[in-house]
Amino acid sequence: MDRPPIEPMRTSRKLSFLDGQQLKDLQEATFQILENTGVQFPSDKALDIFTEHGAIVDRDSRIVKIPRDLVIRAMGKVPRYFTLGARNPEFDLILQDGVSYFTNDGCGHNVVDFKTGEKRASTKKDVGMAARINDYLSSMAFSWTMVSAQDCGLTSPLHEIDVTWRNNTKHYQSVTMMGEKICRYGVEMATVLRGSEEELRNRPPISLIVCTIAPLVQDKEAIEGALILGEKGIPIVVMSMPTMGTTAPATYAGALAVGDAEVISATVLMQLANPGTPVFHSIFHAWADPRTAAYVGYPLDSRARYAPVEIAHHWGMPSLGGAFGTEASEPDSWRSAAEIATDPLLVALAGAEIVTGIGLRDTYTTLYPESFILDDDIYHSARFSLLDMDVNPDTLAVDVIATVKPGGHFLSQKHTRKNMRTSMVRGVIHQLDKSGKYRDPSEYARERVQWILDNHHPEPPDEDVQKEIDRILKTADKELNS
Repeated sequence: MDRPPIEPMRTSRKLSFLDGQQLKDLQEATFQILENTGVQFPSDKALDIFTEHGAIVDRDSRIVKIPRDLVIRAMGKVPRYFTLGARNPEFDLILQDGVSYFTNDGCGHNVVDFKTGEKRASTKKDVGMAARINDYLSSMAFSWTMVSAQDCGLTSPLHEIDVTWRNNTKHYQSVTMMGEKICRYGVEMATVLRGSEEELRNRPPISLIVCTIAPLVQDKEAIEGALILGEKGIPIVVMSMPTMGTTAPATYAGALAVGDAEVISATVLMQLANPGTPVFHSIFHAWADPRTAAYVGYPLDSRARYAPVEIAHHWGMPSLGGAFGTEASEPDSWRSAAEIATDPLLVALAGAEIVTGIGLRDTYTTLYPESFILDDDIYHSARFSLLDMDVNPDTLAVDVIATVKPGGHFLSQKHTRKNMRTSMVRGVIHQLDKSGKYRDPSEYARERVQWILDNHHPEPPDEDVQKEIDRILKTADKELNS
């Protein structure tokens, strides 16, 4: 069956959250942190690379201090734009100014079963279900691991790749691959899918999220896995998640400085090891509730939420921006919409190249399948807001207005019949039942999910490719799960 095309956010408009001097000051803070305080890299492989290139390395503390000139030289190697290849070349994502590509959130560990309503641990089958819904929806330009394949043991990241490719034809971004062994298997699977190392480098069908540990620590398994992918030119997202008041200063600027130092230190390592490695910059800062120390993603004052996009661009890097990450525990509560309502519009106006967040609830942990449809609706509301308005003789309709005259009615006009059906686009809150009354949005969203699962069946990889991927999975399971 035909599926809707990908519909990214497109806009020529820009909204600045930081001025030029603020960006310079933030960057200067990062230079000072990297030179004077340093970042801990608990990886001998990383320490060897830094030592070879002239960084100041303390082997006992594993803290690396990076001179300013080394940072500047390395950051000059980061490509500003590149292509995220899809399984289907029609869905390749060409990064460019004014276009923001969105995806679902990840990586949750609970699913509210679509048939029984039971909340349970997620499985490989759930990963495939989410990937199939993602493949159909036009709001989603690429696919994240939305929930984890907890029934697959230590090789779950590889099984998540496998089941995603069986159910999704877009670019896949893993949020769970970590460590050299897992990542080598992942590269092997991607090479088989693409057919050669050259094609893998030209149109990488996979990319990887690498998370830092705030404050100012890199994760050994994550960073060593990223180096494996960097050897093949596979894109990396370096993501920092500082929490104000606990793992970061309790000020916006301080939290952003800590997060930026973590991202830039990892990016420098990637460039020293494999110059030209495609790297995204990403900071998802949050707040610690001073009464409970609980994680808070959407306080009333969250003005710095989109500033990291501008920080990335100031470095000459593409950005992964965040949106939609509600802390609501139910899919259709007032909170679940209120917290995220302005997100897609503002992050697109900031100019993020790729954006995550659609679909999960309860602070990125729980999947209600109907949340796909509810968040998709908010996404398209923002997308339409950014579209240019058609102003021309036909749309101005001056002759029609003259015909109707003051006090008249436009319903009988041919121009009205021509445009009436497309002038109003129905969202989930404007769906009608047989009696003409508005339907319950959650009920409608569940029906849409069921329709997609019943009717949308993406073509899986070629049989010979799938056989080779199955062989790789068997080998990995035997080595890592035994």
